[in-house]
Amino acid sequence: MSELLNLNRLVFFTSVMETGSFTAAGERLGVAKAVVSHQVARLEEELGVSLLMRTTRRLSATEEGRVFYDRCILILREAESAYGEMSLHANEPAGTLTLTAPLDYGVAVVAPVVAAYRERFPQMRVDLIFDDNVFDLADGQLDLAIRVGWLADMSNKARRLGTFHQYLVATPKSVGGFPKLIEPSDVAALPWIENAVLRQPLRWVFSREGHSSEIVEMSSAVRTDKTPSAYACVMANMGVSVFPDYMVADDIAAGRLLRLLPEWTLPAGGIHAVLPIGRFRPAKVKRFIEMLQVAERRRGTAGK
Repeated sequence: MSELLNLNRLVFFTSVMETGSFTAAGERLGVAKAVVSHQVARLEEELGVSLLMRTTRRLSATEEGRVFYDRCILILREAESAYGEMSLHANEPAGTLTLTAPLDYGVAVVAPVVAAYRERFPQMRVDLIFDDNVFDLADGQLDLAIRVGWLADMSNKARRLGTFHQYLVATPKSVGGFPKLIEPSDVAALPWIENAVLRQPLRWVFSREGHSSEIVEMSSAVRTDKTPSAYACVMANMGVSVFPDYMVADDIAAGRLLRLLPEWTLPAGGIHAVLPIGRFRPAKVKRFIEMLQVAERRRGTAGK
């Protein structure tokens, strides 16, 4: 390579990859299309490889271009974090915050916090991944993961934000057709909406003060692989299921759902902010965690 690495050229290249054209990349960066094209061409010249295939109709990445793009994202993200660490304004969020959260918690809790975060820091961009899969933080693609439940992987740094409770629920219309529920074992005879995203969706432990815990094995009437779809099935009067409090508390308060066997409790779980181990935690992450923790405290107080 004939000269030192020019990070600006990496920005031009990644912008082209993400927008799909030199024109769109120029609009994003506030420069002319010709400037973008020239910078990417210089980058290819320095590397000695073709990163993009150009035709009159379309622009696409070569195999080398796709590999280089993945590395560029990591380089630019680390550069952004390093700048934030050393900046005189290190207490102010800057750049892009990339985070993941489970779908149900993301929709119910994280999205409103993101709205408040963007209102407070309008210069920030936030990339959200709401997915029930557990993503690996070691590759540097994510700044933060919100994990709900019981942490199995302790290889990352985790900070507990709050607690959620689980409620057995059904609609008033469904309950009207059920036999009277006295003990947890009575639930086994009801049509169960199985949420396959859970580790043991058909096995539940009920506890009550002064009583022995009861383990109940359910029989699946409907099986689904997403919590929101299980919720939709319950709301459509198909049967009963268990949901976290942050998802159904408002429905219970409004009478749209009934909590069954309220004197019995199900295991409570934790809500954690998980960060890649050994990495600097920039202001953009710190501020978001602080705001999410405040939201969790308010939610916990409201639920009492």
